[in-house]
Amino acid sequence: MDIEGPDGLIVDYGGVLDEGPLLLEYARRARAAGVRTAVFSGGHAVPDECHDVFDLVLLGAVRGARKPSPEAFAAAASELGLPPGRCVVVDDVAVNVRGAVAAGAIGVRHDDAQSTLAELEVLLGVPATPA
Repeated sequence: MDIEGPDGLIVDYGGVLDEGPLLLEYARRARAAGVRTAVFSGGHAVPDECHDVFDLVLLGAVRGARKPSPEAFAAAASELGLPPGRCVVVDDVAVNVRGAVAAGAIGVRHDDAQSTLAELEVLLGVPATPA
């Protein structure tokens, strides 16, 4: 039986990517390794660097749905061309992680960069630190 693992990464900006460069650098390496990547923020803007690092930048509502709605996370995955079950969603707000899981995604609650990176390394198979 061939089981496909996650190959999409959807990351919140506020409270996750804005806490320092480690997760942004991880997203860059993941994308280079073939993982489809998106920033999904309820805000109105993210720094220009995010547009360079991620395949997609999704702000506010996606297809009419907003976080923490499962429909918002399903739509974000669809924008990446993936079903939700093939995506890892990283967010610092528990209700948003629950919304992502309800959509079928793998949810990672961000508390600190080191623990999030350790989880992403296991889930996506991309090393947490550069080789």
